[in-house]
Amino acid sequence: MIDFYLNNPDNKLRNNLTNTILLKNDSLDYHKSLEGYLPTTLYKLNNLSSRLNIEELYVKDESKRFGLNAFKALGASYAIYKQLIIDPSISTFCTATDGNHGRAVAWSANRNNKKSIIYVPKQTTSDRIKAIAGHGAEVIQLDLDYEETCKYALEMSNKMNWKLLQDASWDGYEEIPAYIMSGYLTHFIEMEDSINSINTPNIDIVFLQAGVGSWAASCIWYYLNRYKLNKPKIVLVEPENSSGILQSLLSNKRITPTGNFDTIMAGLNCGIPSKSGWNIIKNGCDAALTISDEYAKKSMRSLFYPINDDKKIISGESGAAGLGGLFKLIEEEKYEQFREHIGLNSNSRVLVFSTEGDTDKKNFNSIIN
Repeated sequence: MIDFYLNNPDNKLRNNLTNTILLKNDSLDYHKSLEGYLPTTLYKLNNLSSRLNIEELYVKDESKRFGLNAFKALGASYAIYKQLIIDPSISTFCTATDGNHGRAVAWSANRNNKKSIIYVPKQTTSDRIKAIAGHGAEVIQLDLDYEETCKYALEMSNKMNWKLLQDASWDGYEEIPAYIMSGYLTHFIEMEDSINSINTPNIDIVFLQAGVGSWAASCIWYYLNRYKLNKPKIVLVEPENSSGILQSLLSNKRITPTGNFDTIMAGLNCGIPSKSGWNIIKNGCDAALTISDEYAKKSMRSLFYPINDDKKIISGESGAAGLGGLFKLIEEEKYEQFREHIGLNSNSRVLVFSTEGDTDKKNFNSIIN
């Protein structure tokens, strides 16, 4: 099975509703107004970069974001804020999730004294369900996969007059996912006093894990908007058994992936890519790669058990996937063409994001121990 794609993007942003909303972004100002806001830490792992034979390795650790153990609150909180400006009478928010997005919606709705109904697919673990319910949400587990759960949440929202807050877009549903993507821009802006400097970035390659692709697309949009053709090379990383982005790139159209959807990377175990995310990804990403669960585990352990004085980082199964992609490219000889395509060599300065902490503590501990 083909496990990578080398893209030749035109690196151009299109004029559409998503682009308009992203250009009007004021998410950092909003997030700074929230109790508990702090910029998350950007770590430089000198010893791990030496072991990998690259110049620099940076990890932005999102496990401390608003005390929610993942970055997703950036998108959900900002989208809910914008929706309540438009219609303060909204009483209930609804979404489908395999974990972190649903918890972020529940937290954000609760902050605004609103109800939340969260649908989760059949493979969602009890730890993730408890974490969502802990913010006052009604959590309903369905005997469906992720994509089917999304369709059910849409049907129920229409039937019950709830406000659907999904992080993927499709025909006729673009505004809210765009506000979620706009909220994600906060953590790229937070790095403007370090690696995201004014004219050219102080990094060469960014590895991004991808589920439906909204977060990855927001990152691509940020770097394209800020640096144009000077943006870093961007590589998307997915589970080998759930690879909607890779299969869409190979098909040159947005498709539902084939595969058994059997992966520990729950937050990346999605179906068809988001429509607006896909439009940015195909025009701005430089490559896509799938990894096995073993590479996710390896990267989790490498962050948890640091080399010498590198910082210890608690990174979950999906959170460590970007680093897993870097490991795979460096460790396996056969990816020489891939490495050349993105310029991965001993002079490379690489950025990855640990997008979640130990969101499923039982599974995390079994992997680490």
